[in-house]
Amino acid sequence: MLKGFKEFLMRGNVIDLAVAVVMGTAFTAVVTAVTKGVVNPLLAVLGSTNELGLGFHLVPSKPATFIAVGPIVTAFIDFLMIAAVLYFVLILPMKTLKNRFGTTKAAEPTEIELLIEIRDLLAKQSADARAVQNAEALAKLDRVDPTVGSAHPVTPEHGRLSNRHDRTQSVESRS
Repeated sequence: MLKGFKEFLMRGNVIDLAVAVVMGTAFTAVVTAVTKGVVNPLLAVLGSTNELGLGFHLVPSKPATFIAVGPIVTAFIDFLMIAAVLYFVLILPMKTLKNRFGTTKAAEPTEIELLIEIRDLLAKQSADARAVQNAEALAKLDRVDPTVGSAHPVTPEHGRLSNRHDRTQSVESRS
């Protein structure tokens, strides 16, 4: 159970994701400081002279109906700055390094190629099995005749083969 968890953690994608989250969080603080210190004052210049900032009132006499556009613009600029920095600092260099030094995966065989390989392996296995059967049949023919008690094959007229050529033909005719 722990071995599988360790393998999961050590996969490249999980570690890359953890690094990206930590760096993204740290960089978000930097971008937020820049937008509060630089962008918000610039938006205040564009906005009205009231204390609510850039925006407008739906009902001019009610301050609760103020729609603040400044925070929306600030959040949008934050997002664009974070996305741009992460792309140009992390993603683009990693893609360049992967293209330069990365290994290409071997092409996976198609279904047809796998079926052809299986067919060839089965044919080879069948041929090997036939060769073993033929060898066993020849070995049986070379055994001693127990009725005679001698170590010679009996002639064909007694039911046994007399030479190896006849035995080979007999085994091939049985196959």
